[in-house]
Amino acid sequence: MVNGILLGLVQSVLGKGSATSKGNYAFHCPLCNHRKPKLEINLVPTTKNENPWHCWACDIKGKTISSLFKSVKVEGSKYSELNSILGTTTKIDQSGFNLHVELPKEYKPLYNILKTDIIARHALSYVKKRGITPVDILKYQIGYCEHGRYTNKIIIPNYDTNGKLNYFIARSFEKDPAKKFDAVSADKNSIIGFENLINWDLPIILCEGAFDAIAIKRNAIPLYGKTLSKQLIKKLLTNNIKDIYLALDNDALKSTTKIAEELLNSGKKLHVIQLDGKDPSDMGFEHFTHLIQTSEEFTFSDLFSLKLSL
Repeated sequence: MVNGILLGLVQSVLGKGSATSKGNYAFHCPLCNHRKPKLEINLVPTTKNENPWHCWACDIKGKTISSLFKSVKVEGSKYSELNSILGTTTKIDQSGFNLHVELPKEYKPLYNILKTDIIARHALSYVKKRGITPVDILKYQIGYCEHGRYTNKIIIPNYDTNGKLNYFIARSFEKDPAKKFDAVSADKNSIIGFENLINWDLPIILCEGAFDAIAIKRNAIPLYGKTLSKQLIKKLLTNNIKDIYLALDNDALKSTTKIAEELLNSGKKLHVIQLDGKDPSDMGFEHFTHLIQTSEEFTFSDLFSLKLSL
């Protein structure tokens, strides 16, 4: 039998739910915002005292309500109520949910260097070789560091829609660095690449890294990896975006397949760009733009063929 107090607590977080069967309740998922109530929770504890939950749209799942609360980032008082209802002592560390990100104190902007600054000239030479223009340097506020943790590294900041810094990556401009890439610690599920520069009324291009997005120039979102952040999924599904272009490297076929399936199931019009062994930052703006302009819509039939190739 479903505990009415527990149901009330869950509904205070997720909104009104509807009973399905055997103690399960269906809710609208706050992580993918699917139009239908695809998040199912078993509110009758199992023999292991667990309450399994699963969103059939975005495939996020867990075994306890506390893990669900953590996924949707509820306030601490809700955990106390949950513990009281279930007789548990779950403690949740929420310190990483709102990490404060600052640029390194050694950061220097590349648009304001002195000709006598040798390190800065090396940094500038490197970004020019990557096809980055003075306009790009200003647009993305690209800088570098001479000292500290990010010595001899290019710094590319990431800002949210309100212009608040929430992430940055660092790429070495040395010839044979001990470590090519570095990045600040952050909750990557809450990050959308270059969010402050994105127009959600226009087609969106998803790519792997910051240099790729800069090379693409137009409405490109770096994933900083090969998966969609929860915040990005939410944004893609809740905006009236007509076309989404997916441009991951050839070695990321599994990720391409998973993302493509997720977007197709959500009713989005998708194009998967074949990069032929080069990433966008290597092939350049004109070549990549040609691939965009000549790409065809990616269908469920294409998805099936892609899965067979894995």
